[in-house]
Parts: sequence; structure tokens; C-alpha cells
Amino acid sequence: MWYLILGHDGDDVLDRRRAARPAHLARLEALRDEGRLLVAGPCPAIDAEDPGPAGFSGSCVIAEFASLEEARAWAEADPYVGAGVYVRTEVRPFRRVLP
Repeated sequence: MWYLILGHDGDDVLDRRRAARPAHLARLEALRDEGRLLVAGPCPAIDAEDPGPAGFSGSCVIAEFASLEEARAWAEADPYVGAGVYVRTEVRPFRRVLP
């Protein structure tokens, strides 16, 4: 089943986000390579493609997992959690309709 994972950034975490990004991306690339990643990306803190020093308010991942528990465990092991980038993570079932 698909799951929506929303990571919510804390305040002033842009430097921590940048430092943890390679490890974060490696996990997403592994999901992609397994055919389990629908979409992933950050949410700019301002209405701009490149928010510059404003940074990001969080990230969205939609990926396939065997269960809600597995999706939650994957989300909690994210390098952004360990680096203190995400102050809160939500994981919810997601039903893909389009495309």
C-alpha cells in the first residue's frame, strides 16, 4: 500500500538539512530503485522554487510499504530525524487515484 510521509522542519535547520541531505537522498533512491517511490520532495518555506536562506518547511514522500508500521519505522529512521531537521513526522495511508 502507498503511504504519505510528511516531515515537518524545525526552526533554523537549513544547515542541518544540507548536511544530512546525501544520506536522506540515498534512502529515497533505494526506494526508487525498488520501484516503491511515487514522489518525494521538499516544501519551500516561501513561494519560490529556490527559497534560499528561507529554507524549507518540511518534505513530502509517497512510497509503498507492506504496512503502516513499516512506513512509520522507515520514516523514523530518516537521517533528517536523526539530525534534528524534522521536529514532527506524520505517516498516513495514501490511495493513489491519478495518474
